[in-house]
Amino acid sequence: MNGLKVITALVAASALTACSSAGTPDTTTKPLSGKTIEVAGTWSGDEQARFEQVLAAFEERTGADVRYTPAGDELPTVLQTRVQGGTPPNIALVAQPGLVAQLARTGALKPLSAEVDKAVTDHSAAVWKTLGSVDGKLYGVYFKTANKSTVWYSQKAFDAVGAQPPKTWDEFLAVGRSVVDSGQAAVSVGGADGWTLTDWFENVYLRTAGPDNYDKLARHDLPWTDPTVRTALETLGRLFGDPRLVAGGGAGALQTEFPKSVVDVFGEPAKAAMVYEADFVAGVISANTSAKVGEDAKFFPFPSINGSPEAVVAGGDVAVQLKDDDATGRLMAYLASPEAGSVWAKLGGFLSPNKDIPVGDYPDDVTRDLAKRVVAAGDNVRFDLSDLAPAAFGGTKGAGEWKALQDFLANPGDVDGAVRRLEAEAAKAYGK
Repeated sequence: MNGLKVITALVAASALTACSSAGTPDTTTKPLSGKTIEVAGTWSGDEQARFEQVLAAFEERTGADVRYTPAGDELPTVLQTRVQGGTPPNIALVAQPGLVAQLARTGALKPLSAEVDKAVTDHSAAVWKTLGSVDGKLYGVYFKTANKSTVWYSQKAFDAVGAQPPKTWDEFLAVGRSVVDSGQAAVSVGGADGWTLTDWFENVYLRTAGPDNYDKLARHDLPWTDPTVRTALETLGRLFGDPRLVAGGGAGALQTEFPKSVVDVFGEPAKAAMVYEADFVAGVISANTSAKVGEDAKFFPFPSINGSPEAVVAGGDVAVQLKDDDATGRLMAYLASPEAGSVWAKLGGFLSPNKDIPVGDYPDDVTRDLAKRVVAAGDNVRFDLSDLAPAAFGGTKGAGEWKALQDFLANPGDVDGAVRRLEAEAAKAYGK
């Protein structure tokens, strides 16, 4: 999951002084000529190429030489090794808020300037500033995000039963039963990948327990035996516990990896009508099926439960500063501006929490809708809970939350056992 716009006076003054007020390059002044800035991140392939275009726009305006270092999934290890060796990159883009907190508390990160702080405040909902802060100081700018509150559906399957995109959990289950009556499963679940189940749980929990309890559970200030967790699992069990609704039942879902769950809906022959996951489902559809996103394949927001307001569970990549110099500060300010996001938005494969990126800069109706929903959710956005948790609980294959929720998918009637296992694993990982 364009054209350069007029940037704010703040960014024009402090971050892009080589630009005119209309965002046109000032070819007579290159204030960062001779300066080299290294940016490290996880992106490779198309994502790397698109981000490098963002950096190229900054280079054009400032004269800086910005070099991107792709580190893939090894980025946390690479960063910690280089910090310990005294050779950190100027800036890193990381996906784990826990890593940001760890680096900040060991002194590896530099608090962001007042100018960057103001840009984040002006261009994003308050929740994004909170997510980028550690112990009351702002260390991160959320540059790229993922909308993880989307359910993707086959228009053909919906047309066959006369269904409209459901708005509530009860309507969602009712549409599923109509699909089942037509001879097809309702939902394909990629249960072989435990992370998909954490995303299912997080969306249900956010809507049944609310944002405040979500925050408490993420910090383990609430135990996983709390009644709010039980309610979310019982709600989710209304889907997982009906083998007619889930393609292959729980046993089949546990043998289905995430990409296959998408192909099961949009490939031929289709095995189900819907699949839940983030906006990056669109890329899987395009790469692995002949279905056209926006025509054959569409999405609806994760349903409301008991009247809950629209909310978004999000992932994201946050830019953090590891060197304290003028050139690095200017690039951080640029990444906080609408202009930087606009460059990638036009290229596709990108969403941003920056509310001042013109929605028309996104390349198609589906992406525009996804981006608008992230912004519209405002402070009802919550970061992926499993990414906020210690990795031993929220990010380890075959262990912790992943394994406990796979066990629940296999036996959705055992809510008591599920909450006990979740709490036991969380207590070990959080140390409390």
